[in-house]
Amino acid sequence: QEDLVESGGGSVQAGGSLKLSCVTSGFTMGGYCLGWFRQAPGKGREGVAAISPSSSRTFYADSVKGRFTVSRDNFKDTLTLQMSSLKSEDSALYYCAKTGAYYDCGNWTRYNFWGQGTQVTVSS
Repeated sequence: QEDLVESGGGSVQAGGSLKLSCVTSGFTMGGYCLGWFRQAPGKGREGVAAISPSSSRTFYADSVKGRFTVSRDNFKDTLTLQMSSLKSEDSALYYCAKTGAYYDCGNWTRYNFWGQGTQVTVSS
């Protein structure tokens, strides 16, 4: 049974940093695109960052480029999102997600399985 479990969320002041982690299980992590999504109250879920199976390619939403870094360790079955220079508009429930394929990782519509999420709150 596939599973994605996020951790690392919390409350931080604007300008601060947080590191989110996602532990995967039930599938061979190295065979799939992985990504991070977020959803703020009253808004739809949006893609934030994604990474190819070999880590050779990364993709970011324009709103987080230069501030967020996605990485993965296929041996430890872990996906990470390092967030810095956080802004109040980054406050949201953050989800780890996977696609059903190893290609087209930057296409947010391909992601079809999500974890339960971890809350990030940034106060100004």
